[in-house]
Amino acid sequence: MDLTAVREVVDGRSAVPWHPGDAWLAGGTVLFAEPRPGLRRLRDLTTHGWPPLTVSATGLEVAATCTITRLLEFAEAPDAPWPSGRALIAGCCRAFSSSFKVWNTATVGGNLCAALPAGPMISMALALEGVCWLRALDGAERAVPVADFVTGPGATALAPGELLRSITLPASALSARSVMRRVSTHAWGRSVALVTGTRARPDGPLTVAVTAATTRPVTVAFAHAPSPGELRGSLLARLAGDLLLDDAHGRPAWRRHLALHLAEEVRGVVAEGQ
Repeated sequence: MDLTAVREVVDGRSAVPWHPGDAWLAGGTVLFAEPRPGLRRLRDLTTHGWPPLTVSATGLEVAATCTITRLLEFAEAPDAPWPSGRALIAGCCRAFSSSFKVWNTATVGGNLCAALPAGPMISMALALEGVCWLRALDGAERAVPVADFVTGPGATALAPGELLRSITLPASALSARSVMRRVSTHAWGRSVALVTGTRARPDGPLTVAVTAATTRPVTVAFAHAPSPGELRGSLLARLAGDLLLDDAHGRPAWRRHLALHLAEEVRGVVAEGQ
């Protein structure tokens, strides 16, 4: 898709005032996926030269401009830290319904900012207790938990002119036991339900997160391993009303059923080692 209305591409570091019709450009796979007649100017984020990944004792910082391919390379590196967390990252990277060409161009930040219900980087960052670092044009920064960043289909907490600088994943979450379960309508299709579960220690709190089946991420947390009934009851209380996605890929009742089924599988693995 050509963006025929765009008249200018500027350095992403520029302090040029933000105007309607501006958009941040990283990989561009979302921008070029459909007609966007209102776009007039692109602000190129790649000029910042941010390192894709930064590993430290406190965890992993993923630049918004990090490509899916680069993140997957780290996740599958045999000598990298946090094997459990990296396995979940790899699973979410491979949940993309796209070609290797897109993997080499699409960015982690772009997937989050697109805020599509099936966005696998949303699932990954949510499960690993990610925090989004947002930056305004004047340089001011603020932190927003991933759980609060996506507010609906195509909607985020970003203010006009703000950009997503990076996502930080704490070492505690990366070290926790984690598992992912996913359903799609065919082998390389988009997710219609994706559920993750994490637990830092065998007797510790357990968290289950649901994405793809819902219009925004849903998380339920327990101080101890819940019984099947407790988990089902908590999720049913949350998966109500218009929160369940209704589109050509699946109806709400079906998506609720899948979310509950996958959540019980996740609970069994994380809580009981099944």
